[in-house]
Amino acid sequence: MEKANGCISRPSRKRKLPQEGNDVLNFTLDELSDDLLERVLSWLPTSTFFRLNSVCKRWKSVAASESFKLACSRIPSREPWFFMVDPNLNQSIVFDSAERSWKKLSHPPFLSQNCNCNSIPVAAAGGLVCFRNMSGDYFVCNPVTGSCRELPPVNLDSHDRSLHAIAMNAYSNYHGSYKLFLVSGDLPKLSFKVYNSSADCWEEEIMLRRKTDDCTGFEFYSNDDDDAVYFLSKAGNVVATNMQRSPSKQFSSVLTHKDGEEIVYFLSSSGTVVACNLTQKHFSEYPRLLPVFLEYSIDVVECEGEMLVVMLSEFFESASIRVWRFDEKTKTWNQIAGMPPSMSHEFYGKKVDINCLGAGNQIFICLSSAELCSYVRCDIVTNEWVEVPKCCLNGEAMEFMSAFSFEPRIEASV
Repeated sequence: MEKANGCISRPSRKRKLPQEGNDVLNFTLDELSDDLLERVLSWLPTSTFFRLNSVCKRWKSVAASESFKLACSRIPSREPWFFMVDPNLNQSIVFDSAERSWKKLSHPPFLSQNCNCNSIPVAAAGGLVCFRNMSGDYFVCNPVTGSCRELPPVNLDSHDRSLHAIAMNAYSNYHGSYKLFLVSGDLPKLSFKVYNSSADCWEEEIMLRRKTDDCTGFEFYSNDDDDAVYFLSKAGNVVATNMQRSPSKQFSSVLTHKDGEEIVYFLSSSGTVVACNLTQKHFSEYPRLLPVFLEYSIDVVECEGEMLVVMLSEFFESASIRVWRFDEKTKTWNQIAGMPPSMSHEFYGKKVDINCLGAGNQIFICLSSAELCSYVRCDIVTNEWVEVPKCCLNGEAMEFMSAFSFEPRIEASV
């Protein structure tokens, strides 16, 4: 020990790293085996996958390999992207919820063909989005890779009945296992058809019966003018029951899994929620949230396996947006979240149309009218409402009517 400035200097206890044998601290990704490299790269955000081809030849080879797609399929979940629907339907723009930024994807060439140029997205699940053209044909697409698949034609008899709901469920992204559900008919006669990707065919149509213990006051309305029920349509106008919603959300519906049962929820022409239990093969209607003649805009969403309703209504010279959950035991609606009045007041008197979708515990809301266009995200757990920045392309703000939520997965097979 030596004295320095009157103090005793003690030997340092820090150990020097050996000059040799520390290569493990200086390795590079190039030294990883292909299997390990694929596992590491599979955890990158999906947006970075577009840049893998430009890093080096090895990474480009990895990005194109089937084993890399398999590694990506083992990632439990990815933050959702919202596929935006604009009036022109000729481009693919998404909002990346992880990076909170807008992205423009290459529009699938298949949807640019003359017969499919006016196709609209109608459902989404996993990493896939389903489109429907003017002829009633369906196409399933991976928006990230641009791969598309045309489904077999639906039975012609189905075109003669009113189509109420289109829902989709993905069981395996990597193996392309998914189902598409169509609910059609005229109340009280409803039926559903299922497309099974594993068999690449439409299954036999199945009739739905009315639930025998339904005590929600289910009523059926005729098309006679005297019996017409009026409500605020998705386009923002007060119309009768036989009117249709805007094309982008005309078949607005959600699919949930509850106790092993698949249930499709959709909005009836009178603005009520109809629940179709496809497992038990019955349906019922939920009680109305607001009196018939009050103006409102309404949509259904799925969050964490539950069906929720988002409603914009006007009271006392102000507008409110609230989220509701239905209590099956008490047969009543309970409010679980509400936009702060300071945010919702600007929508008063503007005939605002809301189109919503759920992803996890988040709800993405598109608000549009002749006077405004806005997007908001709501966290139903914290009741936090955040306005999403506008999307600008070439210096101009884009306006979208609605959106569909999907997981950005390069391995999602059509």
